[in-house]
Amino acid sequence: MGHPYQQPAGHPQAAPPEAQPLVKLYGPEFAADPHRIYAQLRHYGALAPVEIAPDVTAMLVTDYRAALDLLHDDTTWSKDSREWMTTVPADSPVMPMLGWRPNVFFNDGPAHDRYREAIVDSFKLVEPHELRARVHHAADSLIQRFGARGEADLIAEYARLLPLLMFNNLFGMPDSYSERLVAALAGMLEGNSPEEAAAANEAFTNYIMELVGSKKAERGADLTSWYLDHPNGLSDEEVVHQIILTMGAGNEPLANLVGNALSRMLSDDRYYHTLSGGALTAQDAINEVLWNDPPLTNYSAHYPVRDVFFHGTWVRKGQLVMVSYAACNSQYDNGSPTAAGSGGGSHLAWAAGPHACPVQRHALLIATTAIERLTAWLSDIELAVDASELRWRNGAFHRALASLPARFTPITPDQAGATPWHNRDSSPTSSTRSEPTSTERQPASAP
Repeated sequence: MGHPYQQPAGHPQAAPPEAQPLVKLYGPEFAADPHRIYAQLRHYGALAPVEIAPDVTAMLVTDYRAALDLLHDDTTWSKDSREWMTTVPADSPVMPMLGWRPNVFFNDGPAHDRYREAIVDSFKLVEPHELRARVHHAADSLIQRFGARGEADLIAEYARLLPLLMFNNLFGMPDSYSERLVAALAGMLEGNSPEEAAAANEAFTNYIMELVGSKKAERGADLTSWYLDHPNGLSDEEVVHQIILTMGAGNEPLANLVGNALSRMLSDDRYYHTLSGGALTAQDAINEVLWNDPPLTNYSAHYPVRDVFFHGTWVRKGQLVMVSYAACNSQYDNGSPTAAGSGGGSHLAWAAGPHACPVQRHALLIATTAIERLTAWLSDIELAVDASELRWRNGAFHRALASLPARFTPITPDQAGATPWHNRDSSPTSSTRSEPTSTERQPASAP
């Protein structure tokens, strides 16, 4: 097999992307069945031309080996998007995901290492048992809101909110601020007009500035304080951008991971007919999602520093190239719902190489604990609609359900035994916790 960057003698130069028909990675057709689109894209080879938003094109890597070659090569490929940004409209809907910022996502070399060390070192100070306790507290506070109704949209009322409650807490703000964060990010995500989106962005900016200002005045045992005090000496602006990154990059994929895993558990009899009787676990569901429906499905934006012939395709200097984790994972899928698609190797849901997710073990711990907490309190929960009626949100980057309607036997604060209303340490199995719960005995997800 030839080197991925070596053009074989006599090999014709690949046609430029403009000359090839573009497949749209947005809209209802893609959202309904992305794997059919990925199969279509593989006819182009390891890279395929796509449109990720109106008039915004990219080359998408759909080959597992090619993805690893790209993700591990930070000499040929840069993460700096500033040159590319001059080629697309400033108000493009993809700009929030791809626009350059002074953070770990969009920098190379020493700058990237400096930011990454600050994030990794700070998260190392979050003890696993404390993280579980925080998830329990956040999960219980959300379940209290809908438990007595006997029904809920597990996306809007649980999966999408829990990470925000967690981040509000981890970054050092009291619970009373969590609703401000929820409202701001919801407005940015769901903004029905440019004015609404702008107002939400302003609200989020105000939240972040107030957060940093409070921690500059008085440090605490929280991520903001640890970012500020890290020996790499981040400026206030850099601290702000690492917080925005952590909340943005952490919230949406983590919410989608919880939602997608719950969807599998509620629609697949291998997990349960009732939640207490299933053969597979929350960790099994999460693993299936990471292989088959990764919550961040197409990303790892890179730009070659020179024209390059890569796995059979010419890519121009500065051209946007993204990796499809979902397509690469399923490249050699044998049809099994639990198949490790790409030859039994590691999935790419966390990316790979120097820009792989720096806090994946924390994310796994949060997601697993959130699902186990919900299904322990609501042991007979089930889908309120047929699985075929579930709809996916449009968009090139994320794999996310629009809603997940569920029903269950109502629980109330005055019923006998432990309930989510008792206190943050109440357990679904015991009102007095002398022993750790099953989640707390799990070593696999601990950071």
